[in-house]
Amino acid sequence: MVPTAVYFGLFFFVPFGLIVCFSFWTDSNYTVVHDWTLDNYRYFLENAVYWHTMIATLWVAVAATAITLGVAFPFSYWLSRYVRPGLQKPLLVLVIVPFWTSYLLRVYSWLNILGDEGLVNTALKKAGIIDQPMSLLYHRWTVILVLVYLYFPFAALTLYSSIDRFDWDQLRAAMDLGASPTTALRKILLPQIRAGITTAVIFVLIPILGEYLAPQLVGGIEGVMTGNQIDSFQQGALYARASALSLIVAGFIVLLLILFRKSLASKEAYGA
Repeated sequence: MVPTAVYFGLFFFVPFGLIVCFSFWTDSNYTVVHDWTLDNYRYFLENAVYWHTMIATLWVAVAATAITLGVAFPFSYWLSRYVRPGLQKPLLVLVIVPFWTSYLLRVYSWLNILGDEGLVNTALKKAGIIDQPMSLLYHRWTVILVLVYLYFPFAALTLYSSIDRFDWDQLRAAMDLGASPTTALRKILLPQIRAGITTAVIFVLIPILGEYLAPQLVGGIEGVMTGNQIDSFQQGALYARASALSLIVAGFIVLLLILFRKSLASKEAYGA
């Protein structure tokens, strides 16, 4: 355990401790003054603008997570149940292929798809549907669309891993006993892959709460999230305020993880 403790101590606990210290200090003329205070936290708690942005961030994260799982579950179900085993792995590789390219490149590709001279507007113009390009970028729904694209592989791989271990004879038995396919899925399949669903939610929701690059590139002013505000503080050398806001977000994420864990533990106990 010693190498692990040293590794986490140097690369997690020490940096995290510095962020905690910075959050209680003050910014002055591009420097951090070591005067211990709660002013940074008070500033965010009393400023409605940041609360509105946090609520918008949570809304975007929940919407993107719900859509991602809504797309990933049918795909994983189809892949596990209806695709030949020999083709399942190649199709999973196609899901992973985007990870072979840069995150930045994947986000920039959407500028070429949704821009005024992008693929969508060009196709609609040539089809005679529109005369002027539609404004498809710099909206909150654009941010959600790009986030769904970015995090779909996380959800798909996690759900496929859970569904692939499911015994399909149970589903057939339920339908033989009179259950409709929807009822069989809801009462037989979903309870048994609940852990996979919860893990997929964690893998998608938690990273999205800290996103700043995708909202900045495709969301513009309308797509600002809390991560963008933290980045703005960093660029303005307001490191104390950036640290305080980061810890507020981190605290909220830890609370979510605790709730997820308790919910999963209680359901496992109930199932047992």
